[in-house]
Amino acid sequence: MFGKAITVVCGHYGAGKTNLSMNLAFDSSQSTETTLIDLDIVNPYFRSSDYRKALEARGIRVIGPNFANTNADTPSLPPAVDVALARSDRVIIDAGGDDVGATVLGRYSETIRRRGYEMIYVINMYRSMTQTPEDAVEVLRGIEAASRLKATGIVNNSHLKESTGADTVKASMDFADKVSRMTSLPLLFTTAPRVVADSLNKISNVYPLDIHVRTPWE
Repeated sequence: MFGKAITVVCGHYGAGKTNLSMNLAFDSSQSTETTLIDLDIVNPYFRSSDYRKALEARGIRVIGPNFANTNADTPSLPPAVDVALARSDRVIIDAGGDDVGATVLGRYSETIRRRGYEMIYVINMYRSMTQTPEDAVEVLRGIEAASRLKATGIVNNSHLKESTGADTVKASMDFADKVSRMTSLPLLFTTAPRVVADSLNKISNVYPLDIHVRTPWE
């Protein structure tokens, strides 16, 4: 997963990008200095910078939009983003959803390409706008065009939040394989909540997730 200095996590709204970004950051921080950049200036919910205290407690530097979690109407991105992209040992970018949220990536695309990057496209077949492989591919093409970056791999993060079970994950595998074939991108791994992952021994490359991001009523 961490063959390059920068890992971009992109996908449809609600695909689970933020929770995956946090898990990757926690794992990365065990071996190297890690910075998590929250580039979502569109969606006010489920931003990785909302979990700054938990991340910083593990030694992870967090850079998020200016005025995030305030009443300001137009959050902006600090100069620290440019510095981190150019110099930090390892950077994980939690991008905004769809092409609208990924547009801000275009501002940094030249630096990201020059430094070297992986861009993983997170798919969730249980989201309303990506329930067919064709829909998922269409969303990806919009993200790539807006960000001026190309995806390098796919992560199957199909889930039904707290209702996710082994059957939920197994039922998504054919969908994930089709998206992989249609895009000619490798399926890097399939995620599952840690309590479910042990029962998926027949699925290769299962990445156990800790659930950090929850809705207020969970």
